[in-house]
Amino acid sequence: MKKKILISASLFHTLNDAASVTVPMIFPLLYSQQFIITKYSHIGILSNLGFLVTFFFQLIIANISDRFEYKHMLFFSYAGISVTLALMTLPSAFSSFLFMYLTIRVFKSFYHSVGVTWVSRTHPSQRMDFAMGIQSGSGNLGVFIAFISSGFLAQSFSWKTPLLVWAVLCFILGSISFLFVRNVSTKSEEVFKPDFASWIETLNKIRVFIPGFIFGGACWGTTVYYAPSLLNHRFHIPLGQTGLYLALWIGVGTVMTYLFGFFSRNIGRAKISRYSFLGSTFFIFLLGLAPLKEIALVSLFLFGVSLFLMYPAFQSFIGNEVHIKNQAQAFSLIANVQMLTAAIVVFISGFLSDSFGINSPFILLGIVGIAISIFYFFQKLKVY
Repeated sequence: MKKKILISASLFHTLNDAASVTVPMIFPLLYSQQFIITKYSHIGILSNLGFLVTFFFQLIIANISDRFEYKHMLFFSYAGISVTLALMTLPSAFSSFLFMYLTIRVFKSFYHSVGVTWVSRTHPSQRMDFAMGIQSGSGNLGVFIAFISSGFLAQSFSWKTPLLVWAVLCFILGSISFLFVRNVSTKSEEVFKPDFASWIETLNKIRVFIPGFIFGGACWGTTVYYAPSLLNHRFHIPLGQTGLYLALWIGVGTVMTYLFGFFSRNIGRAKISRYSFLGSTFFIFLLGLAPLKEIALVSLFLFGVSLFLMYPAFQSFIGNEVHIKNQAQAFSLIANVQMLTAAIVVFISGFLSDSFGINSPFILLGIVGIAISIFYFFQKLKVY
């Protein structure tokens, strides 16, 4: 059961995160063509409302997750993602495109409340770092493939092509994921019904980790939604190459997450967490200030090395800190912290980019990162 859940959740994470970046990868092309998206603030509105929809539905899913089988929620999620990706090729106006984008965000609200929870429940204690690294790396692998394919498909054919291709791929990956757990029952006879007090209790347990997920959510959202335009519009890198470079960014991050278990045993989870913040802060600040594309690209890759060690480290801390019955709430809370932060930051970033340049959001993140890095260097993180 443990292996089946981990494999299934990893495939689920792959398709979920691939869908997350496939849509933003077509934004620079739509902006360049002045079709549907005609200004950067449109990207800000899309991403802001999308994150808020995910935030809202993740709370709902966390409250009802124990009442349903993991496999049934998995099927509903990947089927919805696949169908909506295909339907997103139909709109020709911003309002209808926005509606379809918000719909896909509803179906994308399942993984971080359900998938991560079941990985944590089935891999306690010493296996936690290994399992969290694998599932986190699998999500990054999906982003890696989506960045490469979406950029070249959009450049070579049309903005609709990557959406249609990934609609098919998400359905295939989701079906394989479902097959691994089709005979696995995750529904407990004792259903835990979260109340307000349990949410507050869980929040108190994880509060020290919240600044980290604030920074992580802001970095992820800004990079996914604005880095394609930064490379394509500021440094005049073709969209196909832009996708390749962003794939390398997530690629080095994927390698780091798969190696996280090894690093944690030999360096320590607390040290990895602190230095990942320091590195992320320095390199995203440098990315925003870079005058040449070569400096920007090196900064982007080293930023990926640092940022993607943070996610499995903090997820492992939470998996060990929170009681099993509260884990769906805990992982929903941290996912929602990231979503809410990203929603605010990407919305502001659209107007910042229109006013001060597409590099300005990355400079802002560097400033935020300095404050959070200082916070964690004075915090004593538990080692399990």
